[in-house]
Amino acid sequence: MSKLYSAAELAYREVKEMILSGALPGGELISEGEIATRMGSSRTPVREAFLRLEAEGWMRLYPKRGALIVPVADGEAEHVIDARLLVEVHAVESVMPGTRTRDLLVAALRDNLRRQREHVASSGDAAEFSALDADFHRALVRAGGNPLLETFYDGLRERQRRMTAHSLARDPEQITKIIDDHTRLADLLEAGDAGGFASTLRRHMREVHALGEGSRR
Repeated sequence: MSKLYSAAELAYREVKEMILSGALPGGELISEGEIATRMGSSRTPVREAFLRLEAEGWMRLYPKRGALIVPVADGEAEHVIDARLLVEVHAVESVMPGTRTRDLLVAALRDNLRRQREHVASSGDAAEFSALDADFHRALVRAGGNPLLETFYDGLRERQRRMTAHSLARDPEQITKIIDDHTRLADLLEAGDAGGFASTLRRHMREVHALGEGSRR
């Protein structure tokens, strides 16, 4: 791997993380020089990173003006939640009959919840919490054992993280509610209540992202 590629990869990862964590909010205009100065690098790897991020839909480049962070599109939150619900509920329904698999999943969720609580007690940083939140939900999908759905879900994870960071910026007190909801979901899973899990998950997602119950259904 060339030094240029390494620098470009680093710039790509750092800028993308800033977008997903909300440090670079949608609608903000940034420049190659600004990021290069922040990273202590030349503009060339930053330019490569910007081109890659534009191709992925996170940025829109304007020659001699800079790069616009693409805002969350109208309706995107609804679409992401609809897709997540389909995958997560399906995965949980598939593990409900198998007590051993369900027990392993519950243990993984409890461990994630422990880390969520420890994080809130220590720093409460929204960016890191949004990653823990995404890991909680991905554990549900992984337990379903369908690699195709896992790959599909990984494409939603980045959008999920950005949406959660945005919600926490709007209302930091939501962290406590998210942890409470996650605890309830783990309890319902342990009890084998698939119906209760599905309805609680749907309410949880829509409330976190401030979507009214009647907006699509």
